[in-house]
Amino acid sequence: MIDVEQENLREALKRVAVALKEIGLPFALAGGYAVWARGGPEPEHDVDFVVAEEDAPQVATLLAEHGFQVVQPPEDWLFKVFTDDVMVDVIHRDATIPAERAMLADADHIEVISVVMPVLPATRLMVQKLHAMDERYCDFGRLMPVARALREQVDWDVVRAETQDNAFAVAFLFLLERLSII
Repeated sequence: MIDVEQENLREALKRVAVALKEIGLPFALAGGYAVWARGGPEPEHDVDFVVAEEDAPQVATLLAEHGFQVVQPPEDWLFKVFTDDVMVDVIHRDATIPAERAMLADADHIEVISVVMPVLPATRLMVQKLHAMDERYCDFGRLMPVARALREQVDWDVVRAETQDNAFAVAFLFLLERLSII
């Protein structure tokens, strides 16, 4: 059974996705809900979309014109959109790497809660999740179900190549190999 918080997150996801589709600039569902759309566990805390860095100011303006409250936090890699007091992150840079339209062009159109929308590929999702790992956030237990759910959709050679400079990512990939997950 879906709890109220999850239902609110799902509704926010749909509202923002529909608005982004109407705006017409490239975007994709990212983060935990993109993993969920691809068969992974449902997240419990937020919704993430990604837009090209060059489009971020225009997307923020147009979402505000669609009636959403748009907030620019101190972090310079995203902005936040609120709908019915539910927060949605709109990311335009991942681990110092600007999001580009070409990356968004690789998204697959998947039906998510009755709305067809672009969803980042599983390989890109794993790269992003591994890039996020550092000495302050290194929870292999939370990432393990994601890797298990997406393992057949991921190009692990690409993940290895793109995360080779992150010791935490290297250790996680080693663990996945030792457990015969990949």
